[in-house]
Amino acid sequence: MLKAVLFDFNGVIVNDEPLHEQLIEQLLLAENLRPKRGEFRQICLGRSDRACIKELFESRGRVLTEKALDDLVARKAAAYQQELAKIEAVPSYPGLQDFLFNVRGGNLKTAIVSGALRSEIDLVLQRLGLQEVFPVIVSGDDLKVSKPEPDGYLLAVERLNAAFPGLNAAPGQCLAIEDTFAGIEAAKRAQIPVVGVAHTYPFHMLQRRANWTVDYLTDLEWDRLRQLYDRAIA
Repeated sequence: MLKAVLFDFNGVIVNDEPLHEQLIEQLLLAENLRPKRGEFRQICLGRSDRACIKELFESRGRVLTEKALDDLVARKAAAYQQELAKIEAVPSYPGLQDFLFNVRGGNLKTAIVSGALRSEIDLVLQRLGLQEVFPVIVSGDDLKVSKPEPDGYLLAVERLNAAFPGLNAAPGQCLAIEDTFAGIEAAKRAQIPVVGVAHTYPFHMLQRRANWTVDYLTDLEWDRLRQLYDRAIA
């Protein structure tokens, strides 16, 4: 049976990926490096800032020390906080609140699995009034690897089971909600069925990768989905 829903963050909870792209480009320019058209989508979407920045610099022949990489990640994080403070209403997606209501109303546990920094996640959840909705958060601070590695999802399942004694959720009894190729691959490699929501990529591109695909969160047919889990064919 379905026991938990694991959410990606950027591109699923908060609509801020254009802001992240802008800040990455500004970071490159500040380091006298020229942004390239389309590379944010190709290299960074679905991955942690650390993995993104490291690969962008390496592709330009700049190998970063750990300290230099730490500094760049911190600079970008500070810029994100500053830009978010200028926004009166943090942009989320239509139907998010109703979707979360249905999840929690179905007695399903919830977690966030993201490459975003914990400070960013906490700030956005506070701004959206969702601090109490996610008792388990796996962020980029928790892991040395990024999606598409499955580690974040496996850690989230482990933490949910620790937080809720008796839950005993296996990966196959969870559902992931993702919007990027890297995220979908990470969930699948963790043996977690995944819904691709077409917030970032077109429906047909996600459909080739996810177990199920929807245009909007509210399009997910909960009754049918739970029946599939109950029949152990998800």
